[in-house]
Amino acid sequence: MLFFASLRDGVGQAEAEVQATRVSEILPALEATLSAAGLELLREANVRIAVNQTLVETDLPLQHGDEVAFLPPVTGG
Repeated sequence: MLFFASLRDGVGQAEAEVQATRVSEILPALEATLSAAGLELLREANVRIAVNQTLVETDLPLQHGDEVAFLPPVTGG
C-alpha cells in the first residue's frame, strides 16, 4: 500500500504491506498496523484507491505484487 500527500501524514507512514486477495480486504488488514485515526482518514468517502496506477471504483481481485495506492482528495484552482 502507498499513501500519498495528506494521507501519508495522517497515517504516519508512506507505505505498508498487507495480505489481501480483494480491494475490500485492505482496510481490515491495515487495522493491525494503523491507528484508528489513520484508518478513519482512509475510510473517508472522497479518498480514491488506485490499483497498479488505475483508479478503481469497485471491489477487485488482487494479485501478488499489485500496487495499491490511497489518494487524497484533489482540489483545483
